Amino acid sequence: MSRISGIARSADQPPVLDVWPGKAPGENGEIGEEKFQDPDPKDGKPIKRLANVTKPTLTVYRPAKDGDTGASVVICPGGGYTILAWDLEGEEVAAWLNSIGVTGILLKYRVPKRADLPRHLPPLQDGQRALSLVRSKAAEWGIDPQRIGMLGFSAGGHLTAAASTNFDKRAYDAIDDIDRLSCRPDFAVLIYPGGIVEKGEMSPEIRVSKETPPTFFAHANDDPVTPENSAMLYLKLKRAGVSSELHIFASGGHGFGLRPSEHPCSAWPKRCEEWLKNRGFLEPRKGK
Repeated sequence: MSRISGIARSADQPPVLDVWPGKAPGENGEIGEEKFQDPDPKDGKPIKRLANVTKPTLTVYRPAKDGDTGASVVICPGGGYTILAWDLEGEEVAAWLNSIGVTGILLKYRVPKRADLPRHLPPLQDGQRALSLVRSKAAEWGIDPQRIGMLGFSAGGHLTAAASTNFDKRAYDAIDDIDRLSCRPDFAVLIYPGGIVEKGEMSPEIRVSKETPPTFFAHANDDPVTPENSAMLYLKLKRAGVSSELHIFASGGHGFGLRPSEHPCSAWPKRCEEWLKNRGFLEPRKGK
């Protein structure tokens, strides 16, 4: 393995970059060893479930040079802030983003919940730092610093919503010049997000304003993680004057990712691509 400009690289593997220069804020060694959990035999197609994350990283998946738009997206897998659905809502998402000319940057954020802390706080710290870090690498990586989005599933959708509404309030003390750069995503994609609505009200950490980035939502009507999470946030955004798009599909349940099925929710990647094009985020990179 070699290290180039702060990125660890193995043969035929995407480069991996540490989110923090040392230990992540507040880490004290109480979490066990990072590992993939044994697959559940009841799964039709097993999901790679990554557990016990203490050292956040970014894995950078680049599109083909001739189709690279210069846009990039930080990907936040779901897993209830307990594990990360690493392939279903991470690696497979990066491959789809690459297919539409977008750099997919897979965030390995801290799970499970830390004692005595809100379950979203360490992941939010990781997400904010990741956005600033990606922005600091824009020139080196050939990406547009004004077209850096964030995409999250389930708990990762909650993390994306929190990052989209707390960019003015960093959740940790700045440690270097990277933290002087904006941690605001330029757009957000929330796929069956949870935890946004609590007892019929918006969760207090979701602080919508007119500066909240434009947002795309996809949810299934029969999702046990109620689509009210998406619908209520969409309405808040609309009232704040933020341009967004909401899709609530008739069926699909929870955790469908991008895998094809007989359910209408399988159409969401195409609808999202159309939204990104309409918003101008997939314009060819300048100077190509």
